[in-house]
Amino acid sequence: MIEYIKGELTEVTPTQAVVEAAGVGYGINISLNTYTAIQTKKEVKLYIHEAIMTGGRDDSYTLYGFVNKQERELYRMLITVSGVGSNTARMILSATTPTELVNVISSGNEKMLKSVKGIGLRTAQRIIVDLRDKMLASGLIADLQSSAAAAGMPILSAEQNEVRDEAVGALTMLGFAPAPSQKVVVDILKAHPELPVEQVIKQALKLIK
Repeated sequence: MIEYIKGELTEVTPTQAVVEAAGVGYGINISLNTYTAIQTKKEVKLYIHEAIMTGGRDDSYTLYGFVNKQERELYRMLITVSGVGSNTARMILSATTPTELVNVISSGNEKMLKSVKGIGLRTAQRIIVDLRDKMLASGLIADLQSSAAAAGMPILSAEQNEVRDEAVGALTMLGFAPAPSQKVVVDILKAHPELPVEQVIKQALKLIK
């Protein structure tokens, strides 16, 4: 089993990285979160999840890479949920940061999960029901909150989370991608925590590129 791959980042796109280690170039599927973290680096270390499919016409062996163990653990939890496959799990982790996803699941926020492409109401409900207790028992929530605090990332209040989710949902419906929308909205709420959702949306429309 491969735990991680460390080496030179020779190619990178928002969905895939090529890391050369010991003369071998590994094609690794990544989330948008991981892409954001590694895109400017020359040397990277990605924690690996191996997906091996057998029994069909052609066997397949796919590598998924994550910038830290917490994101990989969340990915592994997501793919245990009925109806959530590898690509859907990666889409979820591209739409939210790990800390934000933990907040969404722990608060039972179906609306935010449904804003991710390919996630319907039933799947959103299954993710919340199946993973809320698992995340708490694993210590993942505490780990992510500690990491966010150490990195100086904002931890939003419950009220701000609701404003954020509603604003991101509205922006997504207007055709903006969830990940950049969420980043802009969180930045706005960090600077102006008292703003109502309609003002957050108005400001975000001026800032989203």
